[in-house]
Amino acid sequence: MSAFRGVSIAAINGYAMGGGLECALACDLRIAEQHAQLALPEASVGLLPCAGGTQNLPRLVGEGWAKRMILLGERLDAATAHRIGLVEEVVGTGESRALAIAWAQRAGKQSPASVAACKRLVQSTRHGTHAAALVAEREAFVDLFEQADQAEGVAAFLEKRAPQWSNG
Repeated sequence: MSAFRGVSIAAINGYAMGGGLECALACDLRIAEQHAQLALPEASVGLLPCAGGTQNLPRLVGEGWAKRMILLGERLDAATAHRIGLVEEVVGTGESRALAIAWAQRAGKQSPASVAACKRLVQSTRHGTHAAALVAEREAFVDLFEQADQAEGVAAFLEKRAPQWSNG
């Protein structure tokens, strides 16, 4: 999912345990309903999270919380998941899908080329140095000036209208 150029959003309704949570961790954004329960309990049955959980969870919540969830099999409620940065929003029961769709619609109004570049740059912090990531950021910024979307975005802003992206 990290190679997907668009924005992926997980709507968590109920239990997100093991592989289910790992799927949500692979998404760009996560919304949990207030009754949601999240855990990576694989160690309790002699296994380990094998779909990115050991890599993606620490990036979101830090090493301490990741170890607590993975090594102890600790189950989190939605409020705790939100507090530690595992989910970006907590909503009432039955509301996660609607918010996910609203966020997707919002993301769909952004320049596809800009979204893809921003996503790639945010993910680049996982590899290499901060200095190298800043160089890549500047290069991507310059590259976007060669895109039709950049000219359209500025024109639309100045003309106070919605941009018509080229889907680049």
